[in-house]
Amino acid sequence: MKLTKYLRPFLFGLVITIALLFGQALSELSLPRYMAGIVNVGIQQNGIEHAAPEAISVRGLRLLTALMTAEERQLIDDRYVLVSAAEESAAGVTYRSLYPEAEAKLYVQKETDSAVQAELDRAFGTATWTLINLAGEMGAQSSPAGTGKAPDEMAEMEMAMLYRVQPLLEQLPESTVAAAREKAQLNDERLLEQSGIMLARAFYSELGVAMSAKQSAYIVRTGLAMLAIALFGGAAAVLVGLLSSRIAAGAARNLRRDIFARIERFSNSEFDRFGAASLITRCTNDVTQIQMLLMIGIRMICYAPIMGIGGVIMALSSSVSMSWIIAAACIVLAGLVMVLISIVLPKFEILQKLVDRLNLVSRENLSGLMVIRAFAAERHEQKRFGTANEELTKTNLFVHRIMVLMMPLMMLVMNGVSVLVIWVGAGQIANSAMQVGDVMAFMQYAMQVIMAFLMLSMVFVFVPRAAVSAGRIVEVLEMESAIVDLEVPQDFRVGKRGWVEFENVSFRYEGAEEDTLREVTFTAKPGKTTAIIGSTGSGKSTIARLIMRMYDVSGGRIMVGGVDVRQVKRKDLRDKIGFAPQTGALLSGTISSTIRYGHKEASEGEIERAAATAQAMEFIAEYPDRFGAEIARGGGNLSGGQKQRLSIARALARPAEIYIFDDSFSALDFKTDAALRRSLKQQLGGSTVIMIAQRVGTIMHAEQIIVLDRGTIVGKGTHGELLKKCPQYLEIASSQLAQEELA
Repeated sequence: MKLTKYLRPFLFGLVITIALLFGQALSELSLPRYMAGIVNVGIQQNGIEHAAPEAISVRGLRLLTALMTAEERQLIDDRYVLVSAAEESAAGVTYRSLYPEAEAKLYVQKETDSAVQAELDRAFGTATWTLINLAGEMGAQSSPAGTGKAPDEMAEMEMAMLYRVQPLLEQLPESTVAAAREKAQLNDERLLEQSGIMLARAFYSELGVAMSAKQSAYIVRTGLAMLAIALFGGAAAVLVGLLSSRIAAGAARNLRRDIFARIERFSNSEFDRFGAASLITRCTNDVTQIQMLLMIGIRMICYAPIMGIGGVIMALSSSVSMSWIIAAACIVLAGLVMVLISIVLPKFEILQKLVDRLNLVSRENLSGLMVIRAFAAERHEQKRFGTANEELTKTNLFVHRIMVLMMPLMMLVMNGVSVLVIWVGAGQIANSAMQVGDVMAFMQYAMQVIMAFLMLSMVFVFVPRAAVSAGRIVEVLEMESAIVDLEVPQDFRVGKRGWVEFENVSFRYEGAEEDTLREVTFTAKPGKTTAIIGSTGSGKSTIARLIMRMYDVSGGRIMVGGVDVRQVKRKDLRDKIGFAPQTGALLSGTISSTIRYGHKEASEGEIERAAATAQAMEFIAEYPDRFGAEIARGGGNLSGGQKQRLSIARALARPAEIYIFDDSFSALDFKTDAALRRSLKQQLGGSTVIMIAQRVGTIMHAEQIIVLDRGTIVGKGTHGELLKKCPQYLEIASSQLAQEELA
């Protein structure tokens, strides 16, 4: 529900899609009715749709009106007109051509609406069954009432025989006719209409109507209508597929964009909490799950209820007496779906966590391939990957085996319903309560209702997993960064340009048991180099991250440009800093684009100057394309020293007040190190330089050296001063420098 806002930009397309789904559903729901019409009307009734014939002879109408009530006779008088066979019909042809064997006069039905037509059909059907009942009582003719045979035997009667008994019928007492009418009215309306249609066929034959032509015309007309409806439904289905795919893809695109934007705003604390592998999975695999649900769900979640409800309504219109079959099938299907979903739902959350785990192992193996090969640890990593892969596979197999059961169980229910409909429907046909076409239509509607459940069950396969993915995505989108800018940030002080001041700074990483930095106080001034040295884990790189506000201090404060870093915009703060990390992380592209990354407007001259200062021209000149040479992802086609030099050049290309070199000289040889330091002294004379290093030779000429030990400053001064008064610095220097350099 929290992600539904991503559908708002596609609301118009969604409305169009739902409208098309309604059109597709209505077309599919109407086809069984047309099919029933072909079977019932086209085949069984010779194309005759109504018990009240369009035209009837004078004797035929007099025969039936004698068996009607006064109200029904009045209805007949209002709706039938006596015409001459020589007159022209509304179609512009004579009635003689339409009814070749008609006498000089015949009755023709006026144009009427469906409600009046239903009353006429009821009147003719009741009169027909009244005639059947009277004939059975008189013993004048074998009838369905007397023999138990189907009422369509009336169609086989010769009209001449009926006309011969007409005087006898007219002489019967009114009570006898009324009793026959009451008995006729006990029949189902469908049976009355069918019997009337059979007698109407005899009236048409009497007038010379070619029944085979009438039958063929009805079948062709209905078949063409079915073809048009099917084409419309097919076109709607294609458009629905196109629109739903576009909506799903667009929503997924926007979702990925917002996730990525949110991740970019994270501080290092949030990255540490989620982990890179999990964030990659959430940005790719989890979003794909949402996209698949939208693509399938828009079509099925909307379409299945329309088909299900519509199918029930249409089935009830075909036969109310068999509706219990659909109700029973729906209850069974709902129970199956609920049981299966309750089993697999807990597994979906586990599944996504296992995907996270597999991504983590894969990422570590690919990024650390050189280390793995160097230590011949391929078998160990294969086993580690195999364990993660096996756990994911087993869980996937369990989920899919459970979900696979759904289809055969649904098919079993579907086939059982088909058999049940045929069995019950056969009894209904035998009792003349239904026609064959109605049973066939009911079966198709029942299948459509079950198919609606099948569609929903397919959606249920995606919904639980997508729900888990949505929850993981929402975690990222709702995660507020621990580091936020003030609504009204302060400006840097002009007189303190380039100043970096630590005032009793303490810091502890989230979840750590003790502080990484404790009561750290120092000042780095413009035009001077402040070096930080110490053993591994002493907190050197943490200082660089705190200056750039990757983390917020736990205690004390850090001043840059005379203002607490927490009171200025992070972008403004980082715009003042040129940073070169130890790892030399490079993005794919050319050498030029890599150096220009921190300063897009840098000219070619500025790029060359930065590369020269970083001592990178030595290897850049070896490429035929020089600055146009391609760099592989992560700088895979460069050595460690080359990557560090390009990383330093990238920092130098940016005009900054403060430059931080986080042990970014570690992969350089001593000659290049010395040349680079001399060049930096010349180029960055007016800027504040903070140099973090492990090698004493790199920082021994700095104006201020800070010695860290377990997060505490244990020494501060120049190289010579520290050699005299700081045992920790002396120990580090003694391990790296010759004896004469310690003097």
